[in-house]
Amino acid sequence: MNIEDVREYCLSKKNSLETTPFDEDTIVYKVGTTELSKMFSLISLSRNNYLILKCDPERAIELRDKHSEIEGAFHMNKRHWNGIFIDGALSDEFIRSMIDDSYNLVCATFPKRIKLE
Repeated sequence: MNIEDVREYCLSKKNSLETTPFDEDTIVYKVGTTELSKMFSLISLSRNNYLILKCDPERAIELRDKHSEIEGAFHMNKRHWNGIFIDGALSDEFIRSMIDDSYNLVCATFPKRIKLE
């Protein structure tokens, strides 16, 4: 899976948005409405094939211990965010499942009135 595949997959998620709120080097994928949106994925263009995803804290530690391609995310709360090197060592299916988990974790934090939309 390459950066373009990740981009397409993130944008295929319901109510996802592609933004650059920090700088032109960091593409941020958010989910939500115009009223409220939250990040679920970030891609660094300067750090080759580096993807940042939200993760359950216990699972984050487990994944880091099991896969050398996964680390605490650069410039993020390492308890909740993983940095993933997508250099071909992890399967596309596995990366997509991690994107799904991140998206679902973020969606679960929305107020009920927004979840219904």
